Amino acid sequence: MNIALIGYRGTGKTTIARQLALALGWDWIDADVEVELRAGKSIVEIFADDGEAAFRDIEAAVLGDLIGRKRTVIALGGGAVLRAENRQRLRRAGLVVWLQAEPETIAVRMAQDPTTASRRPDLTTAGGIVEIRKLLAERSGHYRECCGLAIATDDKSPADVTAEILARLPSAEARA
Repeated sequence: MNIALIGYRGTGKTTIARQLALALGWDWIDADVEVELRAGKSIVEIFADDGEAAFRDIEAAVLGDLIGRKRTVIALGGGAVLRAENRQRLRRAGLVVWLQAEPETIAVRMAQDPTTASRRPDLTTAGGIVEIRKLLAERSGHYRECCGLAIATDDKSPADVTAEILARLPSAEARA
């Protein structure tokens, strides 16, 4: 049994993965960090040097490896659900939790995250809040398709979000 956290950038996936794993006594991993380790460069560099398709190929391979683990909380990149193959894998892998936030909350969190500029590709089509809304609209159906649980993270501390997930987690799954 694993728990995979999905959702747009800035919804709290990495922070919540760390806290949830600690509470459960499980391992946790950030899939984007694994992608960077495999590629030997940042996600920004992968996009610039090799393109999004190459990034998505590495991401899919990493996801395939990570879901084979047991008792692991996995923080996935915001676009990991774009490929049908990834969505199918996620549905079979354990509990998938969709962390949600309003576009305005995401924009503020992204602006406050010092790693956004150095590790993540820029929002390039329309930029800013317009692009966040656009991508959320495009991805929401994919997130919905794979998730077993959806949690809004707006105006909640990471501890509150973690507690909400734990409260909604069937006890048998937490022991698996």
